[in-house]
Amino acid sequence: MNVLRIEDLRRSFGSLVVTNRVNLDLADGERHAIIGPNGAGKTSLVNQIGGQLRPSAGRILVKGIDITGWPPDRVWRVGVARTFQRNNLFANLSVLENLRLAVQARRGNSLNFFTPVSRLADTLARANEVLRRVGLDRDSLRLARNLSYGEQRQLEIAMALAGEPELLLLDEPTSGMSPAETNSVVELIAALPRNIAILMIEHDMNVVFSLADRISVLYYGSILASGTAAEIQADERVREVYLGVRH
Repeated sequence: MNVLRIEDLRRSFGSLVVTNRVNLDLADGERHAIIGPNGAGKTSLVNQIGGQLRPSAGRILVKGIDITGWPPDRVWRVGVARTFQRNNLFANLSVLENLRLAVQARRGNSLNFFTPVSRLADTLARANEVLRRVGLDRDSLRLARNLSYGEQRQLEIAMALAGEPELLLLDEPTSGMSPAETNSVVELIAALPRNIAILMIEHDMNVVFSLADRISVLYYGSILASGTAAEIQADERVREVYLGVRH
């Protein structure tokens, strides 16, 4: 079963159509990139999957469950996690505290304020495990606000992973990064286990071509083309509207 299936998805704001009858499948463990020019509707599409934006028509299915129009917290409970273009961190808490809260939320005890942290050994163990996975274990006591921009993006990915997702939505994960920071995040994403499917919006084509199993090109809210990196690079329509003749 596909982890994600989108059927004739449409979203409009009055006469402005931002998602126009989009159909898309994402297999278990697949790495799928969404590319397209500014204003193509990429973030609007991901917002509909994540529950931040309600579709006007069509269906979104996760593991066969129709989640169309569900709020974000309910979408998250069926195994969908996401990051945003701008970091969403607790800046004045440590790296480990950010992760602990994410793990607690996943395990349903995030509001249990009267439980001593010492009794949450399994929660802390899980938080440290995720920090090791993303390479931030040596920074566990640093405040999130004191991390570099690239490290903050890594922490946000870590918090998404703390939710134990089967589908991870990444919105511009390398935006604004230096080449070194970009390489670190690419290595992190590439190393994620294949039991996590990834749908990623990304503008850096080197990142897209190095990570994606399949690529879909969004143009004026519609899927213009979908295929492997080689197929997308060879597609004349894509070269014309997005990649440019030099690619």
